[in-house]
Amino acid sequence: MLTFFSKTFTKRTQPGQRQSITHESYVVHCYVRSDGLAGSVTTDLEYPSRVAFVLLTQVMDEFTTVHGNSWRGTTQPYSMTLDSLEEYLAKYQDPAAADKVTKIQKDLEDTTQILHKTIDSVLERGVKLDNLVERSDDLSRQSKLFYKQAKKTNSCCVIS
Repeated sequence: MLTFFSKTFTKRTQPGQRQSITHESYVVHCYVRSDGLAGSVTTDLEYPSRVAFVLLTQVMDEFTTVHGNSWRGTTQPYSMTLDSLEEYLAKYQDPAAADKVTKIQKDLEDTTQILHKTIDSVLERGVKLDNLVERSDDLSRQSKLFYKQAKKTNSCCVIS
C-alpha cells in the first residue's frame, strides 16, 4: 500500500519540487529533482520533514555519483540499487543524531527548559525571601511594641 502511495505521489510531484503528503498515521515525503530523478521516504507523523528531505537529497546525490545518468534509460523499478541505502536508513532513525540542525534545535529546547526551571526556582526563592523579610519586620514591630508596653508597665510601679 505504501509503495502505491509513494509511486502515485512521486508521479504527481513536479520536477524541482518537494512535497509531503499525510495519509493516516504516515507522511510520504517526495522529492523530484530538476533532472527528473525522484525519491520518496515514508515516515511517521513526528519525524521532521526537513530531515526527511535531507535524507532524500543525500541518497539521491550518492545514487547519481554511483550510477551517473544510466538511470535515465531504466524502465524497470528496483533494477538499480544503492548499497549504502541501509546505512542511510540506520543513520536517520534518530533525526536529532543524523541532522546537525535538528540536534542543535533539540539542545536549545533542552537548555530553554532548564533555564525556565532555574528562573522559576529563583522567583520562588524570591517570594520566600519576601515572606521572610515581611515576617522579620512584623517580629521587629511586635518586639518594639512589647518593649514599650513593658517599659510603661514597669514605670508605674517602682519597687524599693
